[in-house]
Amino acid sequence: MGLVALGLSSTAFAQEGRVPQGVPHLDHVFLIMMENHGYFQVIGNPNEPYLNSLISQKKVNLAKNYFAVGHPSLTNYLEVVGGSNFGIRSDNPPNWGATNCTPNIASGLVNADNDLGSAPIPIETSSICPISGTGNDAETPAVDNWNETEPGIFNYLADLDGVKSVPGEPVTGKTIGDQLVRVGMSWKSYQEDLPLGSPYGVNSSNGTVSNLTDFTDLAPLTSSNYVQKYAVKHNPFAYFKDVQDGQWRENSLNNVVGFGGPRGLYADLASGNVPNFAFIAPNQCNDQHGRNPKDSTENADSFCAYDPGLPPGDLTVGTQAGLNPGLIQQGDVTIQQIVQAIVASRFWHEGHNAIIIVWDENDYSGLLNPPTGVFPPQNQNQVVLTVQTSYGSGPGVQSGTYYTSFSILKSLESGFGLPCLNHACDAGVNVMTDLFGGSDHDHNKW
Repeated sequence: MGLVALGLSSTAFAQEGRVPQGVPHLDHVFLIMMENHGYFQVIGNPNEPYLNSLISQKKVNLAKNYFAVGHPSLTNYLEVVGGSNFGIRSDNPPNWGATNCTPNIASGLVNADNDLGSAPIPIETSSICPISGTGNDAETPAVDNWNETEPGIFNYLADLDGVKSVPGEPVTGKTIGDQLVRVGMSWKSYQEDLPLGSPYGVNSSNGTVSNLTDFTDLAPLTSSNYVQKYAVKHNPFAYFKDVQDGQWRENSLNNVVGFGGPRGLYADLASGNVPNFAFIAPNQCNDQHGRNPKDSTENADSFCAYDPGLPPGDLTVGTQAGLNPGLIQQGDVTIQQIVQAIVASRFWHEGHNAIIIVWDENDYSGLLNPPTGVFPPQNQNQVVLTVQTSYGSGPGVQSGTYYTSFSILKSLESGFGLPCLNHACDAGVNVMTDLFGGSDHDHNKW
């Protein structure tokens, strides 16, 4: 394919290491995760006026060289909170509470899709065994031609920039949530349109019904069709055994809540009773993921419909052509609502607080034909990441430093005084010093 896969250098045994330096002490961090659009699709998009105004008015700092590590969504979510894919390169749901399965990091099997049956390694395609223990995670190749591709539309998919790769390494099945609770701090996963009650076993929901709902008493409905707004694949903490088991309330599904209700996002912001780390996932209509209006199991409206692409259905363009303007605008309004609620909360100016807005992956980082040299910029896995702080960290820094999903975790650990975890310990992973207003400009200093 004319590409050289350059492995990112790493420590010999990257589980937990030293505490990274470079980010000032952080009291509260709100990470808003958006979906499936690349850097060049968001920056300058007229249907994304709020976010672009934050950038142009220098109210946020912008990472101009930030790359999601892999595909699909769940993989990136796990890498942000746990510094590893944990052997999972799919969007499959959890095997809730299973005790008779082996976590992927222990079995060595990668949970992945198997496009056209062409997987070159042993894989499994079923639900995901609860993550725990230690073992090796899965390699992220520079170019993928068998997992998460769309044969006939894009046969070659770029991870990172399409040149770098991440080798599989020894990892431990933990997240920043485990680290925070261990030192007396807190976390919450705010998931829009969770149904009422426990999130245990819920893979999808419209906020009222879910995959667990018995529809026989909901006449005259004859099927279980509903817009699948909440998706467990966007709730990474739910995949971990200790969270599912709930032996410690501070590190359990009790921390997974919706946007509404007495313990939800907006109630917490109104009261100022917020966790140290807030992971915020809007629903799939509000995070720019979209649903398929032609599929009766998704039946989304025009403002939630997938990007149409360009004729004849080319999904690999990577530019602003072929996007659904309503979906983009709905995501932008959602960002505005959340950010304005955060900065209006009484706690915002009472310490060192930060808001991270980031997209999980560029869903358009693919090519139909074999790449020659490198992927075009719009087809790399480059996405937008911004940082806004309450203590002043700019104004309007636009950083060209190379950052990845692992840099988010490493920077959070630096700000919270936690040791690096898994691939966040890798030597090539930079701390986002400039974006958080740190005084140390050595981005990789310990």
